[in-house]
Amino acid sequence: MKIISLPARDQWKTYLKRPIEDQSHILSTAKDILEEVRMQGDDALRSLARKFHEPVLQDLMVSSEEIRQGEREVTDHLKQSIQTAYKNIKAFHEKQVTPIEVIETMPGITCWRKSVGIEKVGLYIPGGTAPLFSTVLMLGIPAKIAGCREVIMCTPPMKDGRVHPAILYAAKLVGITTIIKAGGAQAIAAMAFGTASVPVVHKIFGPGNAYVTAAKQLVQMQGVAIDMPAGPSEVCVLADETSHAGYIAADLLSQAEHGADSQVMLVSCDADLVQQVMVSLEQQLAALPRKDLARKALDNSRAFIVSNREEAIDLVNAYAPEHLVICCSNALQVADQIINAGSVFIGKFTPESVGDYASGTNHTLPTNGFSRAYSGVSVDSFVKKITFQQLSEEGLNNIAPTVMSMAEAEGMVAHSNAVRIRLESK
Repeated sequence: MKIISLPARDQWKTYLKRPIEDQSHILSTAKDILEEVRMQGDDALRSLARKFHEPVLQDLMVSSEEIRQGEREVTDHLKQSIQTAYKNIKAFHEKQVTPIEVIETMPGITCWRKSVGIEKVGLYIPGGTAPLFSTVLMLGIPAKIAGCREVIMCTPPMKDGRVHPAILYAAKLVGITTIIKAGGAQAIAAMAFGTASVPVVHKIFGPGNAYVTAAKQLVQMQGVAIDMPAGPSEVCVLADETSHAGYIAADLLSQAEHGADSQVMLVSCDADLVQQVMVSLEQQLAALPRKDLARKALDNSRAFIVSNREEAIDLVNAYAPEHLVICCSNALQVADQIINAGSVFIGKFTPESVGDYASGTNHTLPTNGFSRAYSGVSVDSFVKKITFQQLSEEGLNNIAPTVMSMAEAEGMVAHSNAVRIRLESK
């Protein structure tokens, strides 16, 4: 992890760059996979599984017996943990549902907006280097609250051809029964175009590797909505002299272990603290099962020493992290000054891990600086907002002069006539 002391503002953009690999090969490969699945359906899913050294399955759909068997294999302790996370996530997301409010904009004119669940949604759940059963909760719970009629889930099988038991248990808890054994860009293609086993969906959600991300971007260009632009996981820690170096190192490593292309950042005014964090990083890293991946991520990461807290906050907002951990005095006041972040973790007792799993907030968040313009997944991500209006005769009389004047000024005479014919026929 490289230490950068007192960086000049005109150099921030360079220092804050994410690790970016050449996307041309990835996009080309993903495009070929999309076309193969579009043309050959389930046969393509099987041949691609063989090509990528994955289990080749005749039956791509997870059976009800497999779901029951998966549930039996999950320990009671893990079930209780998943149930606690489910309860917290559900409680937080249920409060995002707002009642319909009818507004009378002028006498005789009422307008309102209604949330309608997207009819068919697809969830991609990674299961390669780590089976992310927590993502089943993060996507499945808001989908169900939103009222989506069909929720399809794709996830790659393990080497024995089965889906990880914890993924199946989380899916059953949420109420997802259509589960497809397919991973990678081919799973995205299957949900976008449909196959004999996989229904077509209207919007696709979920994280994944570079090929999954590329496939989502490509199908979006072909009319299938996606949750957000997404890339490798990242965290930024804003810390001062009151912080605990071990806590900071642990938070940095919690994201670095996601993969070699992840990035972690530390911003502080205290050079001594930064050095202490470097020591703790090495100590904690040595004990991690995924230390090789984490070390590669640290090679792409930075620790910034800045002059004052205001500059530190500006640097964080310039980076626009997926996750931001604020470990400093007056952390809540500092949090009020954050305008670019996917999710914020306030104070020394709020590790980033709690949001990844069970505090209640969603862990599907914008990366790569997209938190400047995008929000994380919520119930709103799974609904359409439809507006309605109703006019009485009085309402039409009141607004007619305004509409006709504006329409005629724009040269839209037929728009004006649609109002005039009603006035003249009374």
